[in-house]
Amino acid sequence: MVLESARPTLSADLEFRGLVHQATDPTLAGRLDTERFTAYIGFDPTADSLHVGSLLQILMLRRLQQAGHRPIALAGGATGAIGDPGGKTEERVLLSPEELAINLAAMHAQLERLVDFGDAAGQSRAMLLDNGTWLNDLAVIEFLRDVGKHFSVNQMMAREAVKTRLERPEQGISYTEFSYMLLQAYDFLHLFDKEGCRLQLGASDQWGNITMGIELIRKARRAEAYGLTTPLVLKADGTKFGKTETETVWLDAAKTSPYQLYQFFYRTEDSVVGGHLRYFTFLDHDTIRSFDAETAEHPERRAAQRALAREVCTLVHGAEESGRAEAAARALYAGELTTLDEQSLLEVCAETPTSTRGRGALDGPGLSLVDALVDAGLVKSRGEARRLVSQGGVYVNDRREKDTDTRLGRAELLFDRYLVLRKGRDYHLVCFE
Repeated sequence: MVLESARPTLSADLEFRGLVHQATDPTLAGRLDTERFTAYIGFDPTADSLHVGSLLQILMLRRLQQAGHRPIALAGGATGAIGDPGGKTEERVLLSPEELAINLAAMHAQLERLVDFGDAAGQSRAMLLDNGTWLNDLAVIEFLRDVGKHFSVNQMMAREAVKTRLERPEQGISYTEFSYMLLQAYDFLHLFDKEGCRLQLGASDQWGNITMGIELIRKARRAEAYGLTTPLVLKADGTKFGKTETETVWLDAAKTSPYQLYQFFYRTEDSVVGGHLRYFTFLDHDTIRSFDAETAEHPERRAAQRALAREVCTLVHGAEESGRAEAAARALYAGELTTLDEQSLLEVCAETPTSTRGRGALDGPGLSLVDALVDAGLVKSRGEARRLVSQGGVYVNDRREKDTDTRLGRAELLFDRYLVLRKGRDYHLVCFE
């Protein structure tokens, strides 16, 4: 795979995007432009979907592949049953072989949408490997002799993740998790031997594990390997990226819909949207700079957020689903809910308070709008409801209602089942059964 002449080199692109946090060799970034590397990143298979916290690393594999390198996505079928103690306060619950197999299959389906595993990629064809295929059969004595002897307990105890756990004597750390760093180092050695892999990538919190693998290759094979980490992605308030207030944002459409994924990125704060455009899209440098300028001059337009959401949703779910998600978002903010299909309407209202009523409430004279607002909790009293309606602050299916005597019948239902009540930007979905 050859870079187009108009495109920047990989090292220049990584620098512009701020994707290099640490490198074990100061010349590594430049060598990525002139040498061909096989590089790997490990992914935790402890759920049946990857999440947006993994997306930066997946896209790093894609960037390397586009520059002619061969990427390996390594699923921790064995180490995933143990868990990295870093960032954890408790021992991980071990997964059964059946659970791991399901999770690995789901991971492959998601990765192949973002990285090319096909023959057409030639020497840059991506690989998905499971470290369980070699670690599960590793003999204990062989492991202690060939790996354990190269690292002192003092060195392992000095790891920040281990020290943090040991500072909680009531909790501590099991030998199982203590061994994780050695197993990951062995992964790098195995991939070096079998696949000629010379580079491991990961987030900055994986630096210690990466350098241990490099040290093992140096001691056991008298050869040089390399490591490169990306920055940790944080929200504007410094909290962990990849979660909403209530749940993780998954890459599986069945767990997080395309609309919800779109909305997650659309809500990105102005202070970090420029960085996220660099991390999570393949937009060219000039385009990103233009969005930086527009965010500074006209933040109310949210042009950068819209581009970010569109690009990420397209990468993960395809252009069609991204288009549907964007149309749904546009309909929500423009007051055009009645233009949506039923699935899109439900996705838009997924985080909206919902109540259920019997269809009989719509019979006869119909349901009083004032009563509907009170029952939905949008107002505290009938008096408040009347005041809001008369002031033009109430909408039914995005149609403004100003008559306090309005009654709602079956003709108002969307898809013969739903009413969307709105007060300002507060929505409530009523389902009639």
